[in-house]
Formats: sequence, C-alpha cells, structure tokens
Amino acid sequence: MAAIPFVAALDDVHYGHVEWVSPLIRRVIAKNPSKYSYRGTGTYIVGRGDVAVIDPGPDLVSHRDALRVALQDETVRAILVTHCHADHSPLSAWLKAETNAPTIAFGPHGELAVDDESDDESDDDRDESEAERVGEGESAKETIDVDFVPDIAVSDGNIVVETDEWMLRAVHTPGHTSNHLCFAFDAERALFTGDHVMGWSTTVVSPPDGDMRAYIDSLRKVARRNDSVLWPTHGNPVTDVGPFLDAYLAHRVEREQQLLDLVRAGVERIPAMVEILYAGVRRDLHKAAGRSVLSHLIKLVDDDLVVARSERGEPQRPTVRSKFRAP
Repeated sequence: MAAIPFVAALDDVHYGHVEWVSPLIRRVIAKNPSKYSYRGTGTYIVGRGDVAVIDPGPDLVSHRDALRVALQDETVRAILVTHCHADHSPLSAWLKAETNAPTIAFGPHGELAVDDESDDESDDDRDESEAERVGEGESAKETIDVDFVPDIAVSDGNIVVETDEWMLRAVHTPGHTSNHLCFAFDAERALFTGDHVMGWSTTVVSPPDGDMRAYIDSLRKVARRNDSVLWPTHGNPVTDVGPFLDAYLAHRVEREQQLLDLVRAGVERIPAMVEILYAGVRRDLHKAAGRSVLSHLIKLVDDDLVVARSERGEPQRPTVRSKFRAP
C-alpha cells in the first residue's frame, strides 16, 4: 500500500483557545476528539477585523464559548461550511444569530442512506472507549446535520467573500459528500479542505451520497491546483502538497485494484474484504472502512469489472449485503 506522509499531528491541543497559524488565519479546535474527528474539529477564522469563519463546528457549549471570545472584536462577514456533517455545520445557526452573517455552502446534504441497506450497528460502535467519545458527552458518530440549509448556495469558482485584502473562492469537491466544498485563499496560496483531504487519515466515502468516482476526480482536481498549503478541518496542515496528494491518489487506485483482485479470487462479501485489507486497522473502524469499500465496488460495477448479486444470485444494485463476483 502506498505510504501517505501524514504529518505528526496536534500532540498538544489547547481546547478553547484561539491560535494564529499563519499571518491571516486563526484556528480554534473543538473538544470533540473521536475516531472520526481525530483531536477535534478545527474552526478557522480568516482575516483581521472583517473575517470569515470556516466550519463553525459541533454544537458544544465549550466551543461556542471559545468562538465568542475569539470573535469578540471582529466583524463576521460570512460563515462558510465545507459540508454538513454534525462536526462541521451545527454551530453555524448560533453564529448566524449572533452576527447576522450569512451561511454559505454548496447546498444541503444530498441523498441519505436507506436503513435496510446499511449494516447493523456493531458492538464496536456501541462500546466506544472513553477516549473516543466526543467532548461533553456527545456521540462520536459522523452524523449528518439534516437541518442545515445555507443562506447562500454557491457553485464551483464563485467568490464567496471578499475584502480589500483577501478573498475566498469556492472549489466544489464532491466525493466525501455531494455538497462538499473546499475554499481557496489566494492571499496565502492556501486551500481549506474540510474532510476532502485530511491531515491525519484518509477520508471515508460512504454511499449513497458519498461517491468514489467523484471523490477521485475531485482529488485530481485539487492536485492540479498550485496550493502551497492545505488546511484540513481535522489534523495538521499539509505543506508538502504535491507528494501528499500523489500518495492520497495512489492509495485509492491501489485499493481499487486490491478489491478487484479479491473479487476475482472469489472473495464475495464486504466484511471478508475488510478483514483482509484492514487487518492492521482497529476493528472499531472496520464499519467505516466497509462503507468506503462499498463505494469502490459501486465504481467497479459501473465500470463493468464486477457484478453485484443478491443472496439468490440475481443482479442487484450494490449494497453492503451483496455478493460481488467477476463478470
């Protein structure tokens, strides 16, 4: 498997404190560490005086209070949301009420998973250790903020906020979710990548809204840019951008080939594939890995390299319970 050069990250996190991470960027990290959010959600404040806030974060009292202090001498011009998972967007409603700034995103969440096509909750999900619980007693699930609808919906390439000194531009990067946006900050040749590119792990791509083909295309789109630094919502910045993205892409291409090889070798079920491919990964992450495996397999079915069948052997739309075979 291609090695991805993750940066040794965030060993000394000061929850509730605002820190300058560049001449025009500050970050406040929410106390919601988990197996999905790493050390927590990083909310970014861009600019001085007139500012934009990117990914206000989860609805935690401690994070709300920290943002209130960090923004007390600022004028919030815009509230930007990369996508509406529950560790990114919920505090946007509070921040909008406090500041009258508009919320800006690509749009609300797309298609939701159908319950009877999702694998059952595992014991690992029910019995998370205390270290993997979100701060203040919240669940560590990567749940969806279904209530989020932006005031302003933007498209790829739109300028989303502009001052005399800087501007932020939308970069549509579907894949992790269909409504995922990155935000380009030309003043520092930076890209805020949300969960599209993370600084500590690869990204879960969970159907039906998550789409592996779209995700790979979006990775290539970001790789064609000339950014000098990536600021993910989770984890440290990526400064060696080219090699990092090359490894990210190589990982996805290699994983797809591994899955194709397993199917051709007679491994039919997603749980068995996960056991083989993620043998060195904590078991409580296997369910999320299975969702990304399903997304890869949907792509392979669409490419006519794999077929999905029901228990009775009938062709079907791929689900986590399908049997996958070579055509």
